[in-house]
Amino acid sequence: MKSILAIVFAGIIGLPAAADDTLNTPPPPPETGVILDGSNIDLSQFVWIKRPLVVFADSPADPRFVQQMEMLNARLDDLAVRDVVVLTDTDPAAQGPLRERLRPRGFMLALIAKDGTVSLRKPLPWDVREISRSIDKLPMRQQEIKERRESANPAS
Repeated sequence: MKSILAIVFAGIIGLPAAADDTLNTPPPPPETGVILDGSNIDLSQFVWIKRPLVVFADSPADPRFVQQMEMLNARLDDLAVRDVVVLTDTDPAAQGPLRERLRPRGFMLALIAKDGTVSLRKPLPWDVREISRSIDKLPMRQQEIKERRESANPAS
């Protein structure tokens, strides 16, 4: 009986120490998927790493939002090749960092370049093919394509 009591007592004493360790751990990195909930995401974490494509709507039932997400889901591979991360925000009442920075009115699609500048804003859904063409015209994407070609075909 004393050994059980000692184990329970040791467990209770150890709980505050374990709880204290969780306070000092860094937050986990953003999810690794292509489509993320963007309601509480700060765009600065993607600078020089990814191209955020932000999709806003006043409700997840907005027909334009549903159509846009269907088009994006159909060609996620094309977006992943271009280092795109899709951030969705369908809660205007939350007033997250994305809404503060981009100030959407209803449905809006915004493409953010790797340097953090807004390179595209659209009030209607856009096909992945059109989005990809816009990305491929960006100077940094042109440089990425050039570097990929050079690494695939080294000079003799």
